[in-house]
Amino acid sequence: MIIGFSSRVAVSAGALCAAGLLALMPTAAADPGGAEPTPPGGPKAAAPHPSLLYRPGTQVRPRTGVSRLPKVSALSWLVADARSGEVLAAHNAHRKLPPASTLKTLFALTVLPGLPAGVRHTVRERELRDIGAGSSLVGVAQGRTYRIADLWRGVFLNSGNDAVHVLAELNGGWRVTAERMQAKARSLGARDTHVVSPDGYDAPGQVSSAYDLAVFGRVGLRNPDFARYCATVEARFPGGGTWSYPILNTNRLLSGAKGVKPYRGLIGIKNGYTSKAGSTLVAAARRDGRTLVVTVMNPQEGGGSAVYEEARSLLDWGFGSAGRVEAVGSLGAPGTSAQPAATTPPAVAAAVPEEHGSVWTEAGMIAGAAGTGAAVVVLVLRLPVRRPRRG
Repeated sequence: MIIGFSSRVAVSAGALCAAGLLALMPTAAADPGGAEPTPPGGPKAAAPHPSLLYRPGTQVRPRTGVSRLPKVSALSWLVADARSGEVLAAHNAHRKLPPASTLKTLFALTVLPGLPAGVRHTVRERELRDIGAGSSLVGVAQGRTYRIADLWRGVFLNSGNDAVHVLAELNGGWRVTAERMQAKARSLGARDTHVVSPDGYDAPGQVSSAYDLAVFGRVGLRNPDFARYCATVEARFPGGGTWSYPILNTNRLLSGAKGVKPYRGLIGIKNGYTSKAGSTLVAAARRDGRTLVVTVMNPQEGGGSAVYEEARSLLDWGFGSAGRVEAVGSLGAPGTSAQPAATTPPAVAAAVPEEHGSVWTEAGMIAGAAGTGAAVVVLVLRLPVRRPRRG
């Protein structure tokens, strides 16, 4: 005997299968279109209009009970959640300003993946030409052989423009590197940045913004080498033969140099200074399962440590206010690679552990959905079938 299904039963079975699949999918899973997961405690408010971060002045949307923003004298600043990309507060986020050595974050994003850390290179005279007067140097010497990792430590810890010049030559040259950095910035949705000098040295027309620098820092933390270098407090740099000398990270929030108290949970990322840019800083810190990224550009009050103290106050406010303010924007525009990474690199897992919103794996969801579908089919097969009446 052939058992037939009425169209109504078939549709019902299909609907039940779909319902089973949706029921098994965890609410924290992001959809293929890049939608952010629903946070604990309910859905988020509607995303703010993207133009909000382009407005001049301070942008913040506090809920009841949130502490007031600290006094910050910087021309531009921003504090954001590194995982979701939500901007918690900002001031002139897209104002174009000279970035100084914080531009080295973009340099590393562009060049680091193509140069294996263990490769050795003997420096040639032409690779050290045209280094700007007054540049910060780590002590790279012509004719001396270095590992690529040594040069990167010189970039991240000592902000060595001599190391940048050598790495840029290995990347295809100064101009090629600048062009590639520009393309990388655009691919990340960072449209305020104009690259002229890859090391961040003051050059006519060279600008970035607090927004763009936060994007670079956030994306950089996904690269295990980038994350390891920017979090290194001190290292030894080759001085010839078997001799080496110590170098200390110039980020005072990390090293505690010059009377600045180290910030608990600080991960890095990069500081800078030139006479035109003033002091600049992009930093990230991890506390209580949350990572924040902050950018501070050119404080107008205080001395040489003002950029660190203002970053400290913004981080403190951010950790105290996260989850209790409405976002004023996002660091990741839809369709750009500035969206959150699916996994955290092993090298930074201890500093930036992955926060799992669900225990379900993708394979588990598929298997569960298949099981539910099979169960629905069996149920339907056991249902009595009504035969249509004739005439």
